[in-house]
Amino acid sequence: MSTIINEPRVLPEHSTGFWRDLRRRISITDLGALPVILGLIVIAIVFQIANPNFLSPLNLTNLMLQIAAVGTISVGVVLVLLLGEVDLSVGVVSGLSAAVMAVLNVKSGVPGPIAVVCGLGVGCLIGLIQGTWIAKFRVPSFIVTLAGLLGWQGALLYVLGNTGTVNLRDPFILGIAGTFFPALIGWGIAILFAVLYALFALLERRRRLSAGLAASSRNAIIFRIVLVAVVLFGAMAVLNANRGLPSALVFFIGAILVFDWITRRTVFGRHIYAVGGNAEAARRASINVDGVRIAVFGLASMLAAFGGILAASRLLAVNQSSGSGDLLLNAIAAAVIGGTSLFGGRGTVWSALLGALVIGSISNGMDLLALASPIKFMITGAVLLFAVTVDALARRRREAAGR
Repeated sequence: MSTIINEPRVLPEHSTGFWRDLRRRISITDLGALPVILGLIVIAIVFQIANPNFLSPLNLTNLMLQIAAVGTISVGVVLVLLLGEVDLSVGVVSGLSAAVMAVLNVKSGVPGPIAVVCGLGVGCLIGLIQGTWIAKFRVPSFIVTLAGLLGWQGALLYVLGNTGTVNLRDPFILGIAGTFFPALIGWGIAILFAVLYALFALLERRRRLSAGLAASSRNAIIFRIVLVAVVLFGAMAVLNANRGLPSALVFFIGAILVFDWITRRTVFGRHIYAVGGNAEAARRASINVDGVRIAVFGLASMLAAFGGILAASRLLAVNQSSGSGDLLLNAIAAAVIGGTSLFGGRGTVWSALLGALVIGSISNGMDLLALASPIKFMITGAVLLFAVTVDALARRRREAAGR
C-alpha cells in the first residue's frame, strides 16, 4: 500500500501508464465501469447463444427504446443516491406527470408542448415538496418518499378519472419517443460526440497537469477516445441498419450529458458530492445542505416526469398502471448496478446508462427466451443484490485502506 501512496501523481508518458492506473484501481477496488462493461459483454454472449436474434439490429433498437424511459428516471435516482438518500416515489411520479400531460392535452385541448411543460412542472413541484419536507423537518427520505409512493398513486387515479386510460394522438407528444433520425443525421451526431469527447478529455488532462494534479497518461487517454469512438460508430451502424437513431435515445443521452456536466463541472455538483460524503462537514464548510437536498429532489422528480412522458409517448397512452410494476425497482437497480454507491458521495451519472443497459438487456433477453415472470424477477433481484454487495465490500476496503 505504501508504494501506491508514494506513486507519482502524474502518470508516466508511456504505455505502462494505462496498466499502472488499472492496477492501482484494482488494488483499491475502484474499477469504475469495467465490471459493468464486462458484465454486459457476458450478457450479450449468453443471450446471443441462446437466441440469435438478441444482437439483431431490430432487437437492439427495441432495447434502446425500452431503456430510454427507465434510464432517464435513473439519472434522477443517481443524483439522490449521491446525497446518500433514496426516493421511492419516482415511479409513480413519472406516471402522475404523464397523466397530467395526457389529460391536459386530450381532455382540455391544451397544445402538446404546453402540456409537456406542465407535466414536467408537476414532477418538479412534487420533488421540491418532498425535498423540503426531508430537509426542514428532518424526516428520513425513505419515509417521505414512501408516503409519496402511496399518495401520488391516489393522485394519479384521481387525475385519470373514470376512464382509466387516455390515448395520445398529439403529433408533438408522440414524436418525443416516436421519431427516428435519418442515417446522415445519426452519423453526424456520432462524429460530433466523438470529437467533443476527444477534445474534452485532452483539455481536461492538460488542465490537471497545469494545476499539478494527477492525470492519466496520453496513451490511456487515446485508448479511451478510440474505445468511445468504436462504441459510438458501432452503435450507430446497428441503429441505422434498422430504423435509425431514435429520438428517445437522444433525449436519454442528452439528460446524461447535461447532468454529468452539472455534477462534475459546477459548484452545485461538487456540493452534491460533498453533502453525500459528509453532510456535517459540508455544513461546516458553509454549504447550504438543505438547499442542495431540496434542489436534488426537485431535479430527480422532474427527470422522473420526463421519463414518464417518454414512456407515454412510446406506448401511445397513459393508464392507471403507468409508473407502477417494476419501474421503480429497475430505476434504482440501474443506478446501483451502474456503480453509484448507496452510501452517498460516489458514482457518476453515466451509471444510469450502464445500469439501464444491464437491466434492459437481461429483461429483453429473458423475454426473447419466453421465461416466466417469476424467473425474471428472481434473476433481476439477484443481479441487484450482487451489485449492492460489491459496493458494500468496496466501501469496507476503502475504509480499511484509509485507516
